[in-house]
Amino acid sequence: MFDLDWVQRLIRIVDESDIDTLEVSRFATKIRISKSPPQASGGGGGVPAAPPPAAGTGGPGAAPSPAGGASGGAPSGGGSATEAPEEAAEEEAPPGAGADLHEVTSPMVGTFYRAPAPDAPAYVEVGDRVEDGQTLCILEAMKLMNELDSEVSGVVKEICVENAEPVEYGDVLFRIDTDA
Repeated sequence: MFDLDWVQRLIRIVDESDIDTLEVSRFATKIRISKSPPQASGGGGGVPAAPPPAAGTGGPGAAPSPAGGASGGAPSGGGSATEAPEEAAEEEAPPGAGADLHEVTSPMVGTFYRAPAPDAPAYVEVGDRVEDGQTLCILEAMKLMNELDSEVSGVVKEICVENAEPVEYGDVLFRIDTDA
């Protein structure tokens, strides 16, 4: 097992250095820390100013994962796990996608929740009009609940993630029509 403080120090070291990816294996446990390229349309307010880089292929934050394991639909074949799942998600075009669809992406690794509580109504539904700064969802990372706010005004055209589903940094969560 890995000590959480040690993993957090590794994340800081990677973040402050010029290296892009660091992989460490110990017995049947493997951790991968990588920086993702900056995105022009990243997450919104209500989340930490500097979200931690994606770490490992399991659980939120810097949680180590068993060797050979995969989660969140990531491929589990041979070769290195570069950013192929993220690239595939970005290349997909939603049905009827127009030039004015704004993609709201996850600023962190965590669990996606559509509502503030299991018995509460969802923050937004497909077809709802949202305003800049309106809460869209909650992302849970390391037992912290982070509200994700919209950066644009428009109509929600697509919710790309199921409730309580794990998400990775850069995953598309919502598509909002800014022309509507």
